[in-house]
Amino acid sequence: MSTMQDRGPVFDGVKIGRPATGALMDAGYRTIADLPPRLDDLLALHGVGPRAIQLLDEARRREHP
Repeated sequence: MSTMQDRGPVFDGVKIGRPATGALMDAGYRTIADLPPRLDDLLALHGVGPRAIQLLDEARRREHP
């Protein structure tokens, strides 16, 4: 029996996909506000790709124009 919890494809209300959500949560991020100023730095995380970065950037801009 696995103890891993399926964290789903949504990170802080943004649908970025399961791999990206899992990678961000494993790295200790829980909200968009927790993310580093340079989102491109997240590309180093396995599972986070350019599309996830774009969606997170758009969400960040909506929250803090």
